[in-house]
Amino acid sequence: MFNGQPLPFFQPLIDTATGRIAGYEALARLRDEQGQIVSAGPLFTDPGVDPDDLLELDRTIRRMALEAFRDNPDGFISINISPLWVSRLEPGKPLPSLQLLEEIGLPPEQVVFEITELQGDLQELTDAVRRYREAGIRIAIDDFGAGYSMLDRVLALEPDILKLDIQLFRQAASGNGNSGDFVKALALMAEKSGCWIIAEGVETEQELHFALECGARYVQGYLFARPAENFLPPDAVQAEFSRMRDDYAAGKLAERAKLMELRNSLSVLFGDLRQWLAKGGKPTDLPSPKAYPWLLRCFLCDAHGTQISPNYEWTNNSWQADPRYLDHNWSWRPYFYQILAEAGQDSRVILSNRYRDATTNQYCITSGLFIDNSRHLLLVDIDTALI
Repeated sequence: MFNGQPLPFFQPLIDTATGRIAGYEALARLRDEQGQIVSAGPLFTDPGVDPDDLLELDRTIRRMALEAFRDNPDGFISINISPLWVSRLEPGKPLPSLQLLEEIGLPPEQVVFEITELQGDLQELTDAVRRYREAGIRIAIDDFGAGYSMLDRVLALEPDILKLDIQLFRQAASGNGNSGDFVKALALMAEKSGCWIIAEGVETEQELHFALECGARYVQGYLFARPAENFLPPDAVQAEFSRMRDDYAAGKLAERAKLMELRNSLSVLFGDLRQWLAKGGKPTDLPSPKAYPWLLRCFLCDAHGTQISPNYEWTNNSWQADPRYLDHNWSWRPYFYQILAEAGQDSRVILSNRYRDATTNQYCITSGLFIDNSRHLLLVDIDTALI
């Protein structure tokens, strides 16, 4: 069939909570006359291939995968479902995949149907997904984050699992560009909607650490196992995964220690700034920034978030006052109302989450300290690249 013997390969998905193999994704392969194994994936995106032939190939490999998995004692199997096949279903007729599961004798609770694209008629797809879910099958969406136009369809389908787009995930995990925060925001949105995240294509420990940072429930990739004809013991990668997860936790603890050092330095800085204000608040009396290389600027707001002082920035070896932001109210900014929520804590140094400064395009943290019985708020902006 298509110049090769069709057969399923299986790649394990690792449960990040246990390190054990929780399930497998079934992948379409072809074995040629020389015994070489090639992916059948390109056939499914080739417009020159007859859709009827593709449907036959898809159903053949799907049956083989489910039959092979039937005798697997635990876990789940993820099967790719194209909306192209859904659009060919006759309204009101039984769903072939559900009939196949009943024929094989595999419980639907052990099956995940992975929607590989979100094209075609949304109502038809939504109806099919509803029927799959009513039968006990879980629904996953592949390549989540690959296109903004998918978001409305994702929301309509209410999936159980979202697989992060592999290219977007790898770019974000590399630390290059600005995709890291975007992917974390996607993962947070998935978490808030009750979805589990799968990070696929994990090939390095750095990518694994980023997947854990995103809260991935399952991870999949060459770092753990390549696709193969056979299944592995559930604990095949548990020891190595646990080591890598421990390394990640140790790294986060080290970041926490750096954050504590920053808080200690900020306590000293805010003490100096309070003395500076007590002396009259002249720019020439500001403390030297040499002990605080991460300091971008400092300024003063009232308790409602309105700026009542210029920005003071260290430029050309001296403190410069920038009055452009006087009377601007920052209470609407997420980082700022996070700080304002701590009003009344005069002695507590407060840190915002990381954000991108709209003026300098730098990634920053803003730290604040309420003073004068919470009538005023001292603020400093911190360059996160230097901490």
